[in-house]
Amino acid sequence: MQNGTHYRTCHLCEAMCGVAVEMKGGQIASIRGDDKDPLSHGHICPKAVALQDLHEDPERLRKPVRKTPTGWQEIEWNEAFRTVAEKLHNTRSTHGRNSIGVYLGNPNVHNHGSLIATMPFLRAVGSQNRFSATSNDQLPHMLASLEMFGHQVLFPIPDIDNTDLFICIGGNPMASNGSLMTVPDFRGRLKALKQRGGKMIVVDPRRTETARLAEEFHFIRPGTDAFLLMAMVNTLFADELIHPGPAEHLIKDLDLLRLASLPFKPDAVAERTGVAAATIRDLAHQLANTSKAALYTRMGTSTQTFGSITTWLAYCLNILTGKLDTVGGVMFTQPAIDLIALGAMSGQRGHFGKRHSRVKGLPEFAGEYPASTMADEMLTPGEGQIRAFVTVAGNPVLSSPNGRRLDEALSGLDFMVSVDYYINETTRHADIILPPTAALERSHYDIVFNMLAVRNVSKYSEALFDAGPGSRHDWQILLELAHRLEKLRKGGKLPLRSELGWQAFRRVGPDPIIDLLLRTGPYGTGAGRASGILEPATSLILDLLPKHHPLRSLAKLSSLNPQWQTLPKGLSLKRLKEKPSGIDLGALRPALPGRLFTRDGKINLAPRRYLEDVERLHQKLSTPEAPGELLLIGRRHVRSNNSWMHNSHRLVKGKARCTLLVHPNDASRLGLKEGCNAEICANNREIVMPVKITEDMMPGVVSIPHGWGHNRDGTRQSTASAHAGASINDVLSDQHIDPVAGTSVLNGQSVTVKVWQPKQQPIPA
Repeated sequence: MQNGTHYRTCHLCEAMCGVAVEMKGGQIASIRGDDKDPLSHGHICPKAVALQDLHEDPERLRKPVRKTPTGWQEIEWNEAFRTVAEKLHNTRSTHGRNSIGVYLGNPNVHNHGSLIATMPFLRAVGSQNRFSATSNDQLPHMLASLEMFGHQVLFPIPDIDNTDLFICIGGNPMASNGSLMTVPDFRGRLKALKQRGGKMIVVDPRRTETARLAEEFHFIRPGTDAFLLMAMVNTLFADELIHPGPAEHLIKDLDLLRLASLPFKPDAVAERTGVAAATIRDLAHQLANTSKAALYTRMGTSTQTFGSITTWLAYCLNILTGKLDTVGGVMFTQPAIDLIALGAMSGQRGHFGKRHSRVKGLPEFAGEYPASTMADEMLTPGEGQIRAFVTVAGNPVLSSPNGRRLDEALSGLDFMVSVDYYINETTRHADIILPPTAALERSHYDIVFNMLAVRNVSKYSEALFDAGPGSRHDWQILLELAHRLEKLRKGGKLPLRSELGWQAFRRVGPDPIIDLLLRTGPYGTGAGRASGILEPATSLILDLLPKHHPLRSLAKLSSLNPQWQTLPKGLSLKRLKEKPSGIDLGALRPALPGRLFTRDGKINLAPRRYLEDVERLHQKLSTPEAPGELLLIGRRHVRSNNSWMHNSHRLVKGKARCTLLVHPNDASRLGLKEGCNAEICANNREIVMPVKITEDMMPGVVSIPHGWGHNRDGTRQSTASAHAGASINDVLSDQHIDPVAGTSVLNGQSVTVKVWQPKQQPIPA
């Protein structure tokens, strides 16, 4: 790579910070913010500097490895591909197609090559036993978007750059840079909000980094957010504050929502939530009476026992107060690659509950079962039992509840393969690990997080380093495995057109697909729109995708959304390469009704599955609380991202962050002292970690960060192991789920805490 400054997107988290990488002597000299980046404006979070650590990490795998009785052994790519394809094919032939399970981790959505190649790979595997991080994260938001707006990834995004009131419940954008709201430099944007006379209100069981900057902060008991939001809805109706604004002619079933809220008056829920009735009414009034306001909820509200209802109610509150599709409220993006419109055009808006998991009967969402039932499907004998497993950029042993049980399940598989460049807590169980290139060795276009950004932008990053002939990108790995599996399934030979498609994809890669998506999108050059003619190679590649996959509708984009006609044009991959800092496509704009994909063109305010669950919510309200109960919540840190950033010495240095946060009153009652080790017990399992006493915690609530627990044998991440911490998921139960969506309950489970007493070692005889 040439010396000088090179621009790209960090893509180590949801922030999409623009970075400028200074190169000297073919090596990285420094990484700083890109002042010309239209979304981040020069801001980068600490994770961006870890790009260098990941690239240079000597423990990162560069060649395939195979587990042997004497340890891991490097093997050649061809042998690795042949072995994996034959093992998976034999498993499928002997035990049926559902005997193979697949888990996709979060990094896949940051990687356009992996996203495009995943579909032909999943099609070649053919199993219904698919899992991902979705059900441990944003599934309630996807379900609410599907039920209310008709599309599973049509998320209402806070127009943070124009709002005057930002209400944040269960989120911590100072640490996450948004999450379902891609917002780099949240601190700078919050400062601008305050300078124009606006304010931020935070509601959370912990006084988070975000809450410390808020004008108002209110503690709330974990798992009770649905009561708070339902009482706010009740207040809006009772005080005649229903003003849907531009969405008024689009909504239906308003009366059903009013009836559902009747039992949840503020006075009825105040004690259960820990939020005073007057405060609840005031929150509703402030939201209703501030013309530019946005209510935002995130992980703390979605991964709890009433996560589905809570997310639905948050959407409803924005709609009832006229904040949907308005400047300064919550709006829909219009990204340069519009997978939302493509999906709608091909009939792929999303689906839920078409089938149910074998053991627990949990509903699928978009073809995936909840991650909490992975171990069930591996450990329970019978037809459809998972006997072989594939993980792609995931570490579910640390990121899914009851990681120890999943550990046990993975150790008993007939065969396992991981596409990953680390031997971590999950991949240590694999028989073969196939390492992809790292972030700086591949090109990048952010397909997913542009759909969540607080401003419409487009940016392409070329690879900074040559990966070398002995390396493979993840799209190449998935493509090769898919090709070999298809050939084995067909008896060793494919039809000519299909074979040509595989060869074309292998030769040109995913970037031509990105170019086509840009050119045929809302800001595109128009090439291919009217004629519907695709390049021959691209046409062959699209044939590899499932019959109804959205990308196969590219040739039909002549029937465009009329609103597209008013947008700036001329976007292509060539133009983005000429603008390495990216192109600003403008602020979020009103997009309804053209962005609505329900069958009747209406916003469904009262989907039946939520109304049916209101009865469970009402029963919970009348159930007495257990006296002295401690409830556990997770947390994240700006220098961490799930479990996969802890081998960066720059990010883990400094004070230990894997601590148990406890309120002083609880610490006194339990005999805990600052810095002492505490034993946290739940579900007949326990973990040990140091105590940090802080008034930032609500009494009766304790907090453990997620993503830690690097103390298992057989990993090869020395920096992470030296800062091991403990895994919150070793005490969380995989039996606790939100019954509506099947989302894991990661916040609000009950635990006991006591001073840790080291077990005495037996005296040698």
